[in-house]
Amino acid sequence: MNALTFREARHLVSRTGLGAEWSSIKKLEGLAQAQAVEHVINQSPSPLRPTPRFSPWSKLEPMRDDSTQGRKDAWVIAQEEGKRLQGWWIEQMMATQSPFIERMTLFWHGFFTSSIQKTLQPSLLLEQNLMLRTQALGNFKTLLHAVSRDPAMLVYLDGYENIKGRPNENFARELLELFTIGPKEYSQADVKAAAIAFTGWGLDPHTGDFVVRPDQHDKRPVTFLGRTGSFDGADIINILLEHPKTAERLAEQFWKAFVSNSRPSSKTMQAWGAQIRRADYDIKEALRMVLNSPEFWDEHNRGAIVKSPIDILIGTARMGNYPRESTGELVNLCRLLGQQLFDPPTVKGWAGGEHWISTQTLLVRASYLAKIARGSMDRKTDGDAGFPVSSSRELIDWLVAVPPVNPPPEIPGNRRLAHALLLDPAFQVA
Repeated sequence: MNALTFREARHLVSRTGLGAEWSSIKKLEGLAQAQAVEHVINQSPSPLRPTPRFSPWSKLEPMRDDSTQGRKDAWVIAQEEGKRLQGWWIEQMMATQSPFIERMTLFWHGFFTSSIQKTLQPSLLLEQNLMLRTQALGNFKTLLHAVSRDPAMLVYLDGYENIKGRPNENFARELLELFTIGPKEYSQADVKAAAIAFTGWGLDPHTGDFVVRPDQHDKRPVTFLGRTGSFDGADIINILLEHPKTAERLAEQFWKAFVSNSRPSSKTMQAWGAQIRRADYDIKEALRMVLNSPEFWDEHNRGAIVKSPIDILIGTARMGNYPRESTGELVNLCRLLGQQLFDPPTVKGWAGGEHWISTQTLLVRASYLAKIARGSMDRKTDGDAGFPVSSSRELIDWLVAVPPVNPPPEIPGNRRLAHALLLDPAFQVA
């Protein structure tokens, strides 16, 4: 197999990391494609930064139900602590030596969404983040079962209120529509059946920990996707995992995250879904398939993904020795650009793609890039990092995935060229 060129290595790093970091590209340049992919998906986890301290469940939950004023007070506390939580993750992404793990944690955060605004429990969202990063490259079966028992998810989708005699359908509906088989594969009767199966899965009122309450579980037989039995939540999830559409929808999410913002062919998704099922939902094996696929390496899919706010804010700062904004300002910029960590806009997460770009967000992106581009990129301490000593051709290949739209500056110089490239429309895509 041919060795990766600089541009090919750059493509792999930009799609799987946090910014097209020069040192990471150089480590992969010259490796065989499969070898480079193995290097990416087998990164050792970086140590986690110390986590902030948050108000416990036992303090905020009574406030949520106490009164209108109590809920307002809980909201104020949650917003303040939520900004600290967002800042913690931003700092982790800035400092990590295993960017693929952060990218996959962010991927699952957008897939299995929960928000500060609904839960008012930053402590639960931190625990969810730790769970997602632990399971990020494990097995989707294990992850889906863990999410169904996750306290933040149970609050976000009202699962902890799902009890015998008063089934709540919110989690069951999103489990079918978003997390597994998709909206065309089930009926309202299936939602009702799934909700009944999940009755009794709740939270300890004193600690916020997941508990199963047998006295609140409805044991009556139900029919779900053509099967009849006295099911519990785990049974429902296992039935969904056997359905081919679950693997195909997961394949679609991998396509969107790593290959292109365009719609994939149904034939490709069926083939990918079949491979995911054969691999028993092993996430690494699925990603190995995606990153070694002809579609991933197709030249037509270069520049086919609009960079997310995290890619613009964190990825650009990691690429060179730029002066970085304060953590508080980065939290604010995430909000202005439409990607507040721990606060996706809906249960569907962030739409991504062209939805990242609007008149307002494009101005904020340009302002941010213009500001940091004015800083020095020279790095004196490590010749294999930061701003490289290279030709203008290699500088272009490094900073943009596709040819720049605007002509280069008339006055030569790498720093001037780099400044122009950061402000070029081509820098907005990966």
